[in-house]
Parts: sequence; structure tokens; C-alpha cells
Amino acid sequence: MYLTKEEEQILNGEAGETLRQAIQILVALGDIYGADRLIPIKSAQIAGVSYKTIGDAGLEWISDLEGQVKVPAILNPAGMDLEDWERLRISPEFAEKQKEIVQAYKKLGIRCECTCTPYTLEGFSVNYGDHLAWSESSAISYANSVIGARTNREGGPSALSAALLGKTANYGFHLDKNRVPEVSVSVECSLKESDYGALGYVAGKLIGNRVPIFQLRSKPEKDELKSLGAAMAASGAVALYHVKGVTPEACRMDFEEPEEKIIIERSQLDEVYESKGKEPELITIGCPHCSAAELKKAAELLKGKTVSKETWIFTSRELAERYPEYIRTIEESGAKVVRDTCMVVSPATNSYSCVMVNSGKAFAYVPGMCGAQSVYGNMEACINKATGGKERKAGDSH
Repeated sequence: MYLTKEEEQILNGEAGETLRQAIQILVALGDIYGADRLIPIKSAQIAGVSYKTIGDAGLEWISDLEGQVKVPAILNPAGMDLEDWERLRISPEFAEKQKEIVQAYKKLGIRCECTCTPYTLEGFSVNYGDHLAWSESSAISYANSVIGARTNREGGPSALSAALLGKTANYGFHLDKNRVPEVSVSVECSLKESDYGALGYVAGKLIGNRVPIFQLRSKPEKDELKSLGAAMAASGAVALYHVKGVTPEACRMDFEEPEEKIIIERSQLDEVYESKGKEPELITIGCPHCSAAELKKAAELLKGKTVSKETWIFTSRELAERYPEYIRTIEESGAKVVRDTCMVVSPATNSYSCVMVNSGKAFAYVPGMCGAQSVYGNMEACINKATGGKERKAGDSH
């Protein structure tokens, strides 16, 4: 792997211990995967933020680092709403540790807006062909597939190292040859909304970490593509997919049809929706974080209604502040809009034995990461379950 003179000096420790560790991580990865050099990146998105997932060892490692990131960098969801953590009954001890983690990242110049949808934020734009170092699985999938940017499935330490150096190793999905579809997936039914999350959940298990190209009967919106990719990244390890006639590389590049073909039928998707008599205690929406359109829809569905079950709707702090009218309508129902975190990485979810989700990603992760059963449904079904289908009467309080 070729290093410039400046990079050699960093590796020799001439720019300090933090950068020496950072470039050592990237060079090791580059050597393993056959990279020829380091390349500049436009931005980094860093996982390993929730105290639930990284613990004291992770906090200690981050706290020991010094310096400033060289490119715009942002954090993945934390383990709690950083400003309103008591509302979900987070313990003061956990809150203190979580705040220490965020402060340690902030000291390095990282934006502490904790979201899995950084591409929705002002000043964090990503364009076709941009090289990135992102580490949250659904954000990686969206950047690679829906935007046509280029990032590997980074771990938290390698994404942070890339942010500190402004570079990453040139291998994997940074190279044209690794972005070619390896398996063709035909879906034998029309899809809408949560069907894409169900498709992702089914397809991810079949595809593993390969690159699929989908032949769909319906044309998905961006939020539906977000759901498809997030679910495939969770049930499998898909970091890049193409949809014929929809995603940018499938429209710009003349891919050869892969030899391997998978057919997915409606009955396979229906099995994801099958609740088998499970009764959820908690309803959650927003994994990945809700977009403006999803917040609007949740507000419309909850308007004039009152929830009778604990209901959490997750989004980024920036979007919540940008659309206060949606937040107000949602919270008038008794549902809680939660920022900075999600049902998967927050310890708050561990108090419930059965959780209803509208996300294939959450459906895959909640049993293992939260110790709860998961039930899948579209947003309407989730909100109907939350409200019991009841309208709120004038003068009702909650």
C-alpha cells in the first residue's frame, strides 16, 4: 500500500499518537483488503455512540483521543434523547455515561447530532460519486445505493480514524469493480410502504453480503428505498443494492445480468407481517429516523386521536425543530417524539417484552438487542394498534 511522505510521517508518530493510531487502523484495513493507497473523503458518520453498545471500554478509548476531525463528521444515534432522557425512564447513571461519550466526540470537532439519517441534515450534503467513511448500516446502504456515493461498511473506530485523517483506504465499494450486481432479485407482486421493509428483511437473509439488483413492479419512493436497504443491512449484510430504472447506478451503468436469480413472492412478505397472536406493549416508528414526509404522515394519522399504548416516534433533532407543527400534533395524541436515539440502541426498550415496529431493520434487531419479541406492520397498523382506532374527544387529557 503506497503512502505519501506526509502519511509516512503520521504513521511514524510525527503528528501525535492519536493520528498515528488512526492511520495504523486504516493501513491495516487497507493491507487486509488490498488497497493501493489512501483517498480523500467528503464526510464521516460514526457509530459506537450508545453507552448501551460500547460501555466503559469504548468511552475510555474515545476520551483518550486528541485532535480535530479533518472533514464534516457526525454521530450515530446515542442511547437516549440527550435533552429529554428522563421521559423514557433512562437512569441517571446511564445518562451521565452517555453525556461523557458525546462530549468526548464533541471535543474532536464532531457534530453531535445523533442520527442514522445524516443525509437529511443541512450542511451535510452527499452527492453521486462522493467518497465517504460511514459506519451505520442503513446510512451506508442509502449513501451507496440511493445517492450513488461510495463508502465501505466501516466500523466505528475506522470511521472515526478516517474523520481524523480526512482519508480512507481505497478498497471495496470505492472501486467500480466491486459495485457490480452479483445476484438478480425479481419480486412477483406490487409493493408499497412497509412492504419494502418486509422485502428487505426477506432478501437480506438470502443475499448475505452480496450486491443485488432488483426488478420491481412498483417504483419506490426514497423513504421506501431507505426501508429496503436498512432491512437488508440488518437481516443480511447488504451495503449496496441496485433497482432497475430507479437507483442512480442502475440508470447510468450498463450492468450485465447476474447468473444467479432469486424470485420473491407475496407469500414470503406476508409471513413477516404474521404476528402469531403476539400483543405489543410498545409501539415504535422511525428506524431509520423518520423523514419529514414520515413525520407528516404520522401527524396526519394521529390527529384527533389518543394513544392507549406507549408510543415512540424517532427522528433527528434537526427535523423535529424544522417541523414543530408535526411534532405538536403527534404529541397531542400522547405519543412521544424522541430525538437522538432509537428503539434498538436505547436501554429504554429493554423494559418491554413485545414491540411493534414499522421497520424491517428494527424487526430484525429488537429480539437480539433488546430481548423483546417484535411484531411488524405498516405505519397505519402501528398507529391503529397504539390508539385502538379511537378518536380523541374534545376535552380529553392525556
